[in-house]
Amino acid sequence: MRAGEDDGALDRVADAVQSAPDSHVDARELMLLLFHECSAMVAALGSGGTTPVKMQVYDDDGQEVPIDEADPPVRTAVRTLLAEVHGDTDSAKAQIEIALVNAAPEEMALLMVQALRWTLRLSDECVNRGLPIPTWVREVP
Repeated sequence: MRAGEDDGALDRVADAVQSAPDSHVDARELMLLLFHECSAMVAALGSGGTTPVKMQVYDDDGQEVPIDEADPPVRTAVRTLLAEVHGDTDSAKAQIEIALVNAAPEEMALLMVQALRWTLRLSDECVNRGLPIPTWVREVP
């Protein structure tokens, strides 16, 4: 994904989600970790940066859409991140649990890819502003 190959990343995540649909523990823990780190980076950017962090959702044409009109994986991602940003880890976990129980494997893959995208983009912005990020986020195999 860091190399700009989102489609390949989405395919690999979708394959992993579909190959083990009954094993949601790893997916849940990975997403909670990513959203937690995103939250920490949003906090750092908001307090240590010169530009506030603003969350917006866009459609395929680049038009901003209200959160309730976004695709389900994006809606879940935004709600999960907002819960984490506001220190409500229980609500973040609940959002992910709802998705794990109700979402199709393709939607779970999209949710996970969204968390990965935000983690990468936020880490890049933190690095550009000289703010700290977890070492593992910057390590590229």
